[in-house]
Amino acid sequence: MLMRTDPFRELDRLAQHLTGPGTWSRPSAMAMDAYREGDEYVVAFDLPGVSAEAIDIDVERNTLTVKAERRPAASADDVQMELSERPLGVFSRQIVLADTLDAERISADYDAGVLTLRIPIAERAKPRKIAIGGESSRKQISG
Repeated sequence: MLMRTDPFRELDRLAQHLTGPGTWSRPSAMAMDAYREGDEYVVAFDLPGVSAEAIDIDVERNTLTVKAERRPAASADDVQMELSERPLGVFSRQIVLADTLDAERISADYDAGVLTLRIPIAERAKPRKIAIGGESSRKQISG
């Protein structure tokens, strides 16, 4: 038998029980980190126990949507569940992308239960130098 020592875990389980597992019409949220690394934004989602085939990534206009479904592990008839704390169901997160990001070139990797999206900064949004022309480069207008 397994023992828990976290006194707040029961409150988390109660909240999960009251709201039920996430469904496609009302998914649960998933944890994420977002940060800038060089010339791209990186967004990492925690999806432990989710197969890559159960992850759906869409971009529509400037909204990025990630949906995933964690299904129960297949069990034999002689298995009796003693403790089940890992949430099951559908998880989703939407992010509004700034116009300065290149939504056409998003890349996705999934490793060790972490989905990592890399979103390049658009060329038009990168800082650039503006050359200053001298007097000799301007055309003189005489009247």
